[in-house]
Amino acid sequence: MKMPTTLEQFRSNRNVLFWSLHAAGWAAYGLTQYFGALLYEKPSSYARVIAVSAIAGFVLSMPMRYIYRRLWSQTPRARILGVLATCYVTALALRIVINLSYKAFVEPDWQAQTLFELFGGTLSTTYLLICWSVLYFGIKFYESQRKQEEAMLKAVALAQEAQLKMLRYQLNPHFLFNTLNAISTLILDNQNKKANHAVTRLSEFLRYTLDQDPMKKVTLRQEIEALDLYLGTERLRFGERLHLEYAIEEHALEALVPSLLLQPLLENSLKYAVSAREEGGSVRIEGRARDGRLELSVIDDGPGLREGIPAGERRGVGLRNTRERLAVLYGEKCRFTVLNAQPGLRIEMALPLEIAPPGTEPAAARPTARLSGGVGA
Repeated sequence: MKMPTTLEQFRSNRNVLFWSLHAAGWAAYGLTQYFGALLYEKPSSYARVIAVSAIAGFVLSMPMRYIYRRLWSQTPRARILGVLATCYVTALALRIVINLSYKAFVEPDWQAQTLFELFGGTLSTTYLLICWSVLYFGIKFYESQRKQEEAMLKAVALAQEAQLKMLRYQLNPHFLFNTLNAISTLILDNQNKKANHAVTRLSEFLRYTLDQDPMKKVTLRQEIEALDLYLGTERLRFGERLHLEYAIEEHALEALVPSLLLQPLLENSLKYAVSAREEGGSVRIEGRARDGRLELSVIDDGPGLREGIPAGERRGVGLRNTRERLAVLYGEKCRFTVLNAQPGLRIEMALPLEIAPPGTEPAAARPTARLSGGVGA
């Protein structure tokens, strides 16, 4: 495993990064002021004013970080106004300290005639703090972009991993043996039409999985059509032992979901609720749009969750991979819950509702299976 470098560790610790840059910035300010004082032949006592200015700037500008954290989520207009107000108020306080230190160390006899003289130089100090603010937001924006890019790369990796695992399952010799054996039985029984239909469905699904971009979002209708292709081969194995029911609202069918999202969940249900029991079982897929969210459920009548097993290890890796993939794609905007349905298992998902534009076509070959928006077997 690659060990992080010192620079990477430094960048990953945002507190260390901020305080280091903050201290370096005000130290640089002090040095430039000192060399400027030498250039203009300021008295030696002026170095004390510079030292006080740098320290005061370091201390008085610290609260700006916490103010800007709140401004970060505001509109651009509110953010700009907030930054200008913060810089000006901070500059007023800083100029009082600078001017009083100037009186104490350079001109003890100087007396401010008006209150405005005590705030002299506020405008130039405001410009300095605006530069501080621009640097702060620039670094924050860069870090935000970098995190988004890392999240996208992680999402791509998880999606590709999920697709490869699905393809590995589909190409598993045991799976192909059972499917081809069922097709062979149909041929021996002179049910050539059904056998040909089964081969077509199998090839369509395999072609779809190979062509589908793992990062592309498809409509829920297309996702269900892909599931129907997958089920076309599974029904050869299970026959009447498998009962599938769709309960999906028409409006929800046009919502966008990550491609190949439901297949590992359905595969999980077939493994535990249908394959493991002689009498078979049933699976129900529900979908609806509510309050700006797409709510999906996969429900089976299998054995459900076994007690005493950590939640992350229950019912194989399919559920865990789906949970992680959704977390990367949507963050805290999504919900993924696994519950006992008594009997059986209920998997619930809630995603941000995104409706596909009219006339949108998938990039990959569109599955041609029949879709039932209501109840089907």
